[in-house]
Amino acid sequence: MTVTDITTTPARLGRLSAGLAGLTGWRRLLAAAGFGGLATLALPPADAVPLLLIAFPGLLWLLDGAGTKRQAFAVGWFFGFGHHLLGLYWISAALFTDIERFWWALPLSAAGLPILLAMFTGCATLLAWTLKGRGLGRLVLFAASWALFEWLRGHVFTGFPWNLIGYGWTGVLPVLQGVSLIGIYGLSLLTVLVASLPAGLADPAVPRRRAWGALAAGLALFAALGAWGGLRLAGASDATVPGVRLRLVQPAIDQRLKWAAGERVRNVQQQMELSVAPSTESATAEPITHVIWAETAVPLFLDQDARLRQALGSVTPPGGLLITGVPRMEAGPEGEPLYYNSLAAVDGSGAVTGRFDKFHLVPFGEYMPLRRWLPVGAIAGNGAEFSAGPGPVSLDLKGLPPVSPLICYEVIFPGAVLPAVADGAERPRWMLNLTNDAWYGNTAGPYQHFAIARTRAVEEGMPLVRVANTGISGVVDPHGRVTAMLPLGHRGVVDAALPEALPTPTLYGKVGDSAFGLLLLTCFAVGLRARHRS
Repeated sequence: MTVTDITTTPARLGRLSAGLAGLTGWRRLLAAAGFGGLATLALPPADAVPLLLIAFPGLLWLLDGAGTKRQAFAVGWFFGFGHHLLGLYWISAALFTDIERFWWALPLSAAGLPILLAMFTGCATLLAWTLKGRGLGRLVLFAASWALFEWLRGHVFTGFPWNLIGYGWTGVLPVLQGVSLIGIYGLSLLTVLVASLPAGLADPAVPRRRAWGALAAGLALFAALGAWGGLRLAGASDATVPGVRLRLVQPAIDQRLKWAAGERVRNVQQQMELSVAPSTESATAEPITHVIWAETAVPLFLDQDARLRQALGSVTPPGGLLITGVPRMEAGPEGEPLYYNSLAAVDGSGAVTGRFDKFHLVPFGEYMPLRRWLPVGAIAGNGAEFSAGPGPVSLDLKGLPPVSPLICYEVIFPGAVLPAVADGAERPRWMLNLTNDAWYGNTAGPYQHFAIARTRAVEEGMPLVRVANTGISGVVDPHGRVTAMLPLGHRGVVDAALPEALPTPTLYGKVGDSAFGLLLLTCFAVGLRARHRS
């Protein structure tokens, strides 16, 4: 950038900001939705993080033109609608596995969820507008407001912390190391703050030198974070758990065939064949000790079928286990059937030696939260609803360190993937995520899901093993490095060692979102103080 560019940029941005602030009616709202969609491209699988330097200043300039609270909310709502409409389009793909039954839910999944999630961005811009920050302080208040409502989105109404802005850094592993300190919400806060700083260049209330200095400082902050993360990665250990060799089985079974009556046994047989297939590794590789299948990989009631358990035991490694996702049924207090989305560990004799029931169920997918108004069954349960188990838990399985099992989207919740450990109790040493992303085909969904799961490993300083029916399956070490992977849509197996967890928990693993909360309060305090000084 030349000296001329530096001196003329504020004037150009000033004209652009004035033009956006001057938009009214549908033009303003359409522009807001467009900027929201642009922000989506910063997230996996596109990972175009620099686009946030356009999207958030654009949102702020549109917000400058809001004259009422209603307009301030509408700008944020349309930004959020465009953001989630593009970012979550893949959810509708699940309905096409049985579109004759669920055609009515197509508009709800395509637009209904973005409509609801956009309420949080609308509230964020409303809060930022109401606080009436000035100068650079308004940018700090905006970032804090955004981060606050991003955190609330992850917690209220069972929570849905998908596509948080900080996930844009999953493609830049050194910067992603920051979540080991402040978590994904803290990384989102810093990202939105720095991405908003170009708006200060067009603010006549901010001296030009101060605006450029703030932008330079923000970029330097991420450069420093990346440098620290690079050093952290350079010193990372490659240690693995001795005597453990995992085989991840990815059968790539089409969702429309997964539960078909004539295909269930055949699907299990295919996975059994993959479980005992010769390894493609060298002859000196350690033997497989544990085989892992995906969520509901066995679409039958295992507890009620001794022959099935014995068949699974026949492909279990000697002295090891076959770990698989299964549906489970038991009688309720009044004899009614209760269904669970479960994990079962089967030994060589066919005995089930470990169980886990999913505790964080998917609304509408695994249960219907609005049954009074929607008298239909859950989508994923073929009409039946699942019950929630206790969790998270630490599971002791033969030949393995203690594990925290997570089924499907349980892995997306920061700070809620490990059990609380009492004094003297042993902390889990790895996380196991079984999932079935076959619902979503070759869309952005599975890539986003894998990136989110990868972030949990960095936050907690703990390896994560992920097995998905159609992918992406893989092993992630406690620094977020992928040590083994099967790509989306690929049928096969991958054999891998289990990385060791960090010897001590990360800062985030110790304090959770407390560090983010302190950072958030600091930003609000700084922004409000700057407002009173103006």
